[in-house]
Amino acid sequence: MRHTLPIAPQFYVTAPQPCPYLDGRMERKLFTALQGDHAEKLNDTLSKQGFRRSQNVLYRPSCADCAACLSARIKVADFAPSKSQKRIIRRNAAIERRATSPWATEEQFALFRDYLDSRHATGGMADMDLFEFAAMVEETPIRSRLIEYEDTTDRHGVRQGLRAVCLTDILDDGLSMVYSFFDPEFVRNSLGTYVILDHIRIAQEMGLPYVYLGYWVPGSPKMGYKANFQGVEIYRGGTWQVMGDPESYTADTDPMSVDPIAEQVARIQLPDVRPVKDDTSSDTLD
Repeated sequence: MRHTLPIAPQFYVTAPQPCPYLDGRMERKLFTALQGDHAEKLNDTLSKQGFRRSQNVLYRPSCADCAACLSARIKVADFAPSKSQKRIIRRNAAIERRATSPWATEEQFALFRDYLDSRHATGGMADMDLFEFAAMVEETPIRSRLIEYEDTTDRHGVRQGLRAVCLTDILDDGLSMVYSFFDPEFVRNSLGTYVILDHIRIAQEMGLPYVYLGYWVPGSPKMGYKANFQGVEIYRGGTWQVMGDPESYTADTDPMSVDPIAEQVARIQLPDVRPVKDDTSSDTLD
């Protein structure tokens, strides 16, 4: 009988393109395919090393002359809401959460379009159509949930509409907020912050230690909000470390701050893919 061993993932680099976070910079990404029987293990392992998921691809920034993008996560045990965050929670008391399988709807897409047109009209997703949106939501080879936030401000509890959505991956050590969007007309509700606060609550309910936020970029106003949560850690120099004072960071835009691609790939730790017993435990998002 012939036995086959799993093939180690292959890593590739994208062509340079204008950076969406820092003016005058060029971005480049290191990426690998996320597929096969061991997709979840690969996603869990590489997420701990600063990678992010987009559909069936895992990537992290690997720019030729810049190392400004830092993967960020919240350590749930160290989080305590600030006074302003407590007000945001109270302000959204009528918002109800519903977790579903990752399945796109026209209502979600309409909210997504409003969000893009208001916040990211010139971004890379600006021309995304319904079919591309559905692919972003539904093409996931791992354990994901689509979490919807509905407004029930009517005194009779009648549904007022969809206010926010987050595509969320469930990792072995936390929740990864893959992509979120919200109704731009409800500025006072600070829905982006509220969705993060609610994910911290979900992680607490599930006994998961982290909420992964994506990339924080010192010097980028678009990413500044991620530093406003107590308990934030960043992945830097191959380890997770407490962020500390955000003002003490400067964007690493010196070419000498970036290691060659071959060295970066050589340091990536890959998962042990030996067979393990099925985990039959349940979670609050099923």
